[in-house]
Amino acid sequence: MLHTVSIVNGKSLGGAGDSITVKNPSDLSEIVGEVTFSTPETAQEAVQAARVAFPKWRRLTGDERGRYLYAMGEALERHLDEVATLASQEMGKPLAEMKGEVIRGVNLLKYYAAEGVRAVGHVIPSSAQNVLQYTKRVPLGVAALITPWNFPVAIPIWKLAPALICGNTVVWKPAENASLSAYKLMEVFMEAGLPEGVVNLVIGRGQDVGAYLSEEAPIDVLSFTGSTGTGLSVAAGCARRNVKYQTEMGGKNAAIVLNDADLETTLPAIISGAFRSAGQKCTATSRVIVEEEIFEPFIESFIENMKAVKLGHALEHGTYLGPVASKEQFEKVQHYVQLAKSEADVIYENQEAIGYDGYYIHPLIITGVSSDHRLFQEEIFGPVVTVMKVKNFDEAIHLLNQTPYGLSGSVFTNNISHALRFLDEADIGMVRVNLETAGVEYQAPFGGMKQSSSHTREQGQAALDFYSIVKTCAIKY
Repeated sequence: MLHTVSIVNGKSLGGAGDSITVKNPSDLSEIVGEVTFSTPETAQEAVQAARVAFPKWRRLTGDERGRYLYAMGEALERHLDEVATLASQEMGKPLAEMKGEVIRGVNLLKYYAAEGVRAVGHVIPSSAQNVLQYTKRVPLGVAALITPWNFPVAIPIWKLAPALICGNTVVWKPAENASLSAYKLMEVFMEAGLPEGVVNLVIGRGQDVGAYLSEEAPIDVLSFTGSTGTGLSVAAGCARRNVKYQTEMGGKNAAIVLNDADLETTLPAIISGAFRSAGQKCTATSRVIVEEEIFEPFIESFIENMKAVKLGHALEHGTYLGPVASKEQFEKVQHYVQLAKSEADVIYENQEAIGYDGYYIHPLIITGVSSDHRLFQEEIFGPVVTVMKVKNFDEAIHLLNQTPYGLSGSVFTNNISHALRFLDEADIGMVRVNLETAGVEYQAPFGGMKQSSSHTREQGQAALDFYSIVKTCAIKY
């Protein structure tokens, strides 16, 4: 059984806070490990360790920092199976999906490792003679990373890798119910020989450690992924202190299905987007908006295709959809399930028997609610999908945009005019044609509009812009 504590300056620190026992959400009779939480005092030590390590780390060449990141990627690849298995046991994501997530982490580390030798500025002509004027991007200092539980490997790495390659040092606070996976990742990263203090892991509760990092800690930049409410609080705490911040928050993502859509392409993409990871993705398909001429055959095919969705233990071969991650998540999603059964028309509910005592939510497809209903407006973060009929493309776009969120969305069509109009008119950060709403490639920018994001982007080249600042240089010769 793994016992998890904070790791600061390369050393494990016994937590001064309370401890919890982690049970497998797929089978609550299985104890996975124990987590001992740290207090803000440990976070203070971590920030100080990162501050001390920063001057030496920033002085390394980009190539030297890149070699460390590449070694981290190699180490993670060696430990792929054990990291994926532990993460599946901790939060319930099916093992095949989790292995894919770990591979994404490997690719992210190697991708950003190569950025160490890329150009970091521009030469700018001067209006004066004999003046060389140019820009270069420089690190900000100590970066605080607050990461969620639904992608316990990929999201920490897509924050950590660009922060490091830009020359920052890191204090990382994972979600409470992703602490075991975080500890294992830190062990893997330490195997790559990172200098002490460059990455520091603080296992703590959000109201303690998270609040300290966003409201008090002497940090220079903070990246947060989590709920909208917490994200807005983090943003306020950073803005008050003029700390650069980035928040990735909620989504209420829709897939539009037009009359000319190829259902053989459409249904697998919608089902994958809605139900993989038990719907616990900020980019998951939560709303499906269907033109009326195709509505009945779409519903019929949707229900027929759901027969292939296997609900089961995360480590079982062939599981498509595992449990939700925790008791709190189970209770939240069950609230929406009961709301659906009392105020909507349930057209499909998976009735598959589960042989384990775990946090399983049976997939649900519903219709019969208005566009302002909670089920159509609020992020559920579970395997519940609302389907709505519309008369035409214009009404579909209107409903798509009728939400405070703007993260991801898709249209399924063979009409190039409708496809291009969707890309232009959808008020969302990631727009896709004939693809599921969930997911984006690691080399592409990730982020939303409206209440989904603080308007910066993660991943790709955009992450390098966030974790650095432009310095303008001029030399008279």
